[in-house]
Amino acid sequence: YPHLLALISQGPFGPAPFVSPASPGHQTPVKASGLTMATVDRFYSRFSPSPLSIKQFLDFGRENACEKTSYMFLRKELAVRLANTMREVNLLPDNLLCQPSVKLVQKWYMQSFLELLEYENRAAEDPRNLNDFLDVLIDIRNRHNDVVPTMAQGVIEYKEQFGFDPFISSNIQYFLDRFYTSRISFRMLINQHSALTETDIAHSRKPRYLCALHVPDPGDMVLHIAALLFGNNTNPAHPKHIGSIDPACNMAEVVTDAYETAKMLCEQYYERAPELHIEEFNAKAPNKPIQVVYVPSHLFHMLFELFKNSMRATVELYANSSEDLPPVQALVTLGKEDLSIKISDRGGGVPLRKIDRLFNYMYSTAPSPSLKPSRAAPLAGFGYGLPISRLYARYFQGDLVLYSMEGVGTDAVIYLKALSSESFERLPVFNKSAWRHYQTGPEADDWSSPSREPRDASTYKANS
Repeated sequence: YPHLLALISQGPFGPAPFVSPASPGHQTPVKASGLTMATVDRFYSRFSPSPLSIKQFLDFGRENACEKTSYMFLRKELAVRLANTMREVNLLPDNLLCQPSVKLVQKWYMQSFLELLEYENRAAEDPRNLNDFLDVLIDIRNRHNDVVPTMAQGVIEYKEQFGFDPFISSNIQYFLDRFYTSRISFRMLINQHSALTETDIAHSRKPRYLCALHVPDPGDMVLHIAALLFGNNTNPAHPKHIGSIDPACNMAEVVTDAYETAKMLCEQYYERAPELHIEEFNAKAPNKPIQVVYVPSHLFHMLFELFKNSMRATVELYANSSEDLPPVQALVTLGKEDLSIKISDRGGGVPLRKIDRLFNYMYSTAPSPSLKPSRAAPLAGFGYGLPISRLYARYFQGDLVLYSMEGVGTDAVIYLKALSSESFERLPVFNKSAWRHYQTGPEADDWSSPSREPRDASTYKANS
């Protein structure tokens, strides 16, 4: 696999585009035991992450994959991605950094970075190093399970203490989009290095992609690591999967699974739920099911969030009506470049001015939920469902867009790349442009805004 071998030969990967004014010149990394934040600043954070395509993930994960090559790639690539994130965290406002939840997340990231550095110079030829490295990756993944809700709690703590500031909110929005995207990529690499085995599936009615619903992350499904991808073991639940990637992901099946899961919760708490009408249009192979190479857990997460929102809006709009609930419509289409999934409801819609707020982490109106699982408010939470779902869509060069008509309903469209060779990771890079974003103050609006007391135009006459 030349693309991985070439990356490994570069050492820490990619160009070193930026050193902030406060950073000294290049230095050789020190041992983990002597790590300081300067090590992150001066070495690993100077390098850009190396984005991989789904096709590269898939090619490398097949039967002739090399465990040593993966080890050599990950021990540096994961450190680079962590370092870029850790460096950017320090550019957040001091009042946010001092929040207990944010400090806890920083502690997790530093600990994980330290553990990765322990393997910087360990030989790939020693099987014990490979086995120990896998154990470390599992520990890191488990440690980071609650990063999303914990960071969300930190934002809530900050907002309760200091209120809302448009400039600070803009920086937090910018950071969290990048922070959570980096986390998605981090878990993707770890999951691809290992084989996931579902537990208790045979004794459960839960759909195959059902995740722990109290944590908005498809990587936190009821799963555990069983064996290396490179061994002879296979995933008994999904024997054709390559790690978390399905080479022939059936879109209609994932749509149905996500709907059934959302319906189960909706009926549990509202005692009824709208039905699903699903339609497929395959422009590449008419009359055949739509199947592409994709990560079904990512897609499940996006669809579950959209179905959950559609069902809640529909049921609450018709709460006092004896009429049958209008169904939720799902349209799956496949063209030469794009795979699109549209979820449509008749739940009353959202005003145009509120659409952007639905993707804003600071605008959430949901009550602060517990970080522990509970039976309370299953269809609400931190208000992060839509922004996180959009990040999953954008992670492999797709998108998630909302079109709403107030008084009628909402159409949500997921856009994905039809070709796995074009589905490259979209990764944040800590460089001069990113640094400048946190330093630049808000600029004056260069468009007109309505005055509080509109003038009476009839009193202003042109001079003759």
